[in-house]
Amino acid sequence: MEADPAGILLDHAQDKILLLEEDGVVTYVNAAVRPMLGFDPDDLLGDCVFDYVHPEDVERVRATFDETIAEDSFVEVTVEYRHRTSDGDWRWLESHMSNLTDATLDGYVVSSRDVTDRVTAEHDRDTAASRLHELSTATGDVLWMFDADWSELLFVNPAYEELYGASIDGLRDDPHSFLERIHPEDRSAVEAAMARLSDGEPLDMEYRIVRDGRRDRWVWVQGQPIVEDGETVRIAGFTKDVSDRRRRERQLVVVDNLLRHNLRNDLNVIIGTADSIASEFPALADRTAVIRRTSRDLLASAEKQRDLIDLVCEQPGRTPVDLASLLEDAVRTVRERHPNATVDCSGRAPTRIRGRPELEAAVVELLENAITHSRSDTPRVCVRQRETNTHVEITVADDAPPLPSVEADVLTGDHEMTDVYHSTGIGLWLVYWSVDLSNGHITVRSTESGNRITLSLPHTSD
Repeated sequence: MEADPAGILLDHAQDKILLLEEDGVVTYVNAAVRPMLGFDPDDLLGDCVFDYVHPEDVERVRATFDETIAEDSFVEVTVEYRHRTSDGDWRWLESHMSNLTDATLDGYVVSSRDVTDRVTAEHDRDTAASRLHELSTATGDVLWMFDADWSELLFVNPAYEELYGASIDGLRDDPHSFLERIHPEDRSAVEAAMARLSDGEPLDMEYRIVRDGRRDRWVWVQGQPIVEDGETVRIAGFTKDVSDRRRRERQLVVVDNLLRHNLRNDLNVIIGTADSIASEFPALADRTAVIRRTSRDLLASAEKQRDLIDLVCEQPGRTPVDLASLLEDAVRTVRERHPNATVDCSGRAPTRIRGRPELEAAVVELLENAITHSRSDTPRVCVRQRETNTHVEITVADDAPPLPSVEADVLTGDHEMTDVYHSTGIGLWLVYWSVDLSNGHITVRSTESGNRITLSLPHTSD
């Protein structure tokens, strides 16, 4: 018997093709059903196709089929639904059907293709979009995205209206309208930063927002260029209200200035009085020397406190630091201040890293701390440099007694300030914050023969 050419063609089609009676009974199905759903064509013949449709979809699919074939004029529709496979799983199908039929067909043609991958991708996309919406609605930070030249607003969350005191619709109509809310003294710097961001340079800055009848707000802004094929195509970032932090910093600086001024004046009076007592009563010279030394130590601590406050308040971010020059300057400073001490410097490391400028003061502090606590009248301190795959290490080794655990905890960050748990050295806090704000960390190894304090700082590329 000669094969039917039309049947051969249908069996080679990628789409599943059914011929259905009015009640959905299958009278023909091509071979595409096998790779698509795992059934042999004969498995479906005589069955109602709706028995294979997912329970949540079957009512909708049956209604679509019934309405289509009931139309008097020609109509063609498409419907998506889940179809059971031979192993009991479900695949998403997209089926095309019409009410076109004739005596030869004696039924209705339904062609279907597997769209599971597309439906799954759309579901994942919709889920991600929903979660992004929930996140952007819940946060008080402004999340934003513009095209590369700031001519089109691509996304902004509702927090914009609360922080800037302007409408999202207004920003959408004029993507530059937020500039009107920026303090006039800060606006030119913001515009320059916007241009650099469009050119592919990340943005990190703070500026003031002026709102009608309300106090100015300080905001911190970070932005990143989105680059494709070497060209900036979009820019995205966030804006965070940091007014409370700015206010606390200002209050801290004012209190610090008052305390340092009063402390300096009072300690100078104490030192002057001690000098007078020593002159009038030479027998008390030893005791007045203690008073003078302690007073000068307090003055030095007050200056370190100033450096520490500057460090934690200003926070300009990491900048390129010439490591070789930093160590040379630190060693020279310590040698000049302590001519009786020997400071050796060895090893090689990359000449440039990214860190805080205060790192030099941190190295000086560690060297002087080692010299001050040395058991010898002629202290010896070693500074060694070493490079790992991810970090540059600066190690200060001394022959001083083991560093007390309370001091070591300050350096390593394993500390929690309480009324009964505190260190005595402000300088060690300066070391810790300088390294921490440089994205580095500190390790301390102490034995009876001395201490090894290592500053680990990330490479420039990090």
